[in-house]
Amino acid sequence: MDARPPVLLLSVFGLIWASTLDHDYGGVPVWIDRARGEPSVLSLRGRILGGYQAVEDEGCPAECDCPIQWPSALYCDQRGLGSAPASLPAGTQYLFLQNNNISGLQPDAFSNATQMRWLFLDRNQLLSDRLPDALLANLSRLENLFLNHNRLTEVPSGLPGGLKQLRLAHNRIGRIPHGAFRNLPHLSLLLLQGNRLKVLGKADFTGLSSVILLDLSHNLLEAFPKHLPPSVQQLYLSHNQLRGLSRDSLWGFQSLRYLRLSHNQLHSPGLPPAALNLSSLVELDLSYNLLTSTPVVPNTLLYLYLEANLIHEFNVTSFCRTVGPLDYSRLRILRLDGNKMDSHQLPPDWVMCLRVLHHLYI
Repeated sequence: MDARPPVLLLSVFGLIWASTLDHDYGGVPVWIDRARGEPSVLSLRGRILGGYQAVEDEGCPAECDCPIQWPSALYCDQRGLGSAPASLPAGTQYLFLQNNNISGLQPDAFSNATQMRWLFLDRNQLLSDRLPDALLANLSRLENLFLNHNRLTEVPSGLPGGLKQLRLAHNRIGRIPHGAFRNLPHLSLLLLQGNRLKVLGKADFTGLSSVILLDLSHNLLEAFPKHLPPSVQQLYLSHNQLRGLSRDSLWGFQSLRYLRLSHNQLHSPGLPPAALNLSSLVELDLSYNLLTSTPVVPNTLLYLYLEANLIHEFNVTSFCRTVGPLDYSRLRILRLDGNKMDSHQLPPDWVMCLRVLHHLYI
């Protein structure tokens, strides 16, 4: 995820963590609800002597640590494991298996842990053909599934219907099987960045009615994907191969607030005047593209990033179709630095249009 000035990070839901280092969790750190008894650490490595005492009893697998603070959590991460522990306690709700060497799992690997809510499998060697369909069948309470940084080539099948977060960032996924998401009405976060998606079909996201954050950045997409969940509020498509949008690309996305399209190949002829004129947008990132003129954006937009393009033409009508006492742009921050124009090239009437602008970078 791209870092932004602090004034922006405080204004965007879910992005205030963007400047932190995130090695495993797909760029969106894990929200911990201590009121529900969720573990406040995701690894005990280096912490056991600091008050995180681990206990050994008949229910704790030899490969894991079972801290007394969180009796429903098993820490089996960073152990060099090639498979999941053979016997999991029935009360397991949080299972940490990240940073191991697991390439596959048996169909009954989690059959005894039917209360599981979090499952961490980041940074293993997981292969799609070694994840059986029945693997997650009994985990009806599973809410958060972490599969970032593996070797998956497809979205896993048989995903439980209670999932709220599915993290598949930095795999080798080239396609989404038909119906992969049809049983996930509660999913609100889906991370697919850093994969090999080139084309997204009309039915690929069928069944997703609650997704708020969808990250498709760092893929191979050449066309803007139209058939996305209409509920999405944060859509990240940076670092793809997009050249333009059609006038109806954003039709139906009435909840979309944050759209990131940086580091693509967008050019001005490929952005019709109506393409980005969506009144729900709060933040729009078009930096590091091939634009030669300012694009038409809604006058309700608050944050616009156009840095590092080829812009030499500044059109006031891009921001204000008319200018009057109640007709003006609500932009707070506008970045134009790294383009082919200087401040003296701005037309004199830009001040009336951008009258509430806080920061202009040029």
